[in-house]
Amino acid sequence: MTQGELPGAHPDERQMPEGRRNKQGIRIDPEVEAEHPPERAVLSALVKHEPGVLAEVSGLFSRRMFNIESLTVGRTIDERLARMTIVIEEPRPGIDQAKKQLEKLVPVVSVRELADDAVQRELVILKVNGDEPDKVNAITQMYNGETLDAGSRTITVELAGDEGEIDDAIEAYEQFGIRELVRTGYAALARGAEPTAKVTYPNKAPTDAAVETQEAMDD
Repeated sequence: MTQGELPGAHPDERQMPEGRRNKQGIRIDPEVEAEHPPERAVLSALVKHEPGVLAEVSGLFSRRMFNIESLTVGRTIDERLARMTIVIEEPRPGIDQAKKQLEKLVPVVSVRELADDAVQRELVILKVNGDEPDKVNAITQMYNGETLDAGSRTITVELAGDEGEIDDAIEAYEQFGIRELVRTGYAALARGAEPTAKVTYPNKAPTDAAVETQEAMDD
């Protein structure tokens, strides 16, 4: 050992711990490093109904580069609150991160990922060529739609349903030539008596606290 050297074996001769490590020697967690397939998640966010909230939420998703499939927003039964329904497609760690980041925003009162059995609906309005009005009308009736405008050149219809029903209907209309199409994106609520918003923030919307109070009164 020369002067200034530390006792012990040369670094190249030392036994290295099991598991992968980065350049700084920190252990790489195989769970974190593992590949996660993309999933589709429906997030329901209860937010304060005030200017700038939509821009703040969409800006968060843009900065974090989350893949938004659709985003809808509208008033609730409490005029102080609005509900955002956000559909994202990300690996599970990304979905969990999106929920955590949303919860940190000041205007956001509650964030919840809805179960697969949630009540979900989407509205679509599409305009097709009007050369075969009888056939177009038959497709519209098949999917419980409504004709909004009918002329000699185009027919405009409205449909509502879950994503699968909407996709099937659009495919059926393609035979006539779709000129224009607009989809609203999902609006969704939790199924049954289970509250969609799990918060204690005082509001008229159904929350856990409101349900517990009602159950106590029923008893």
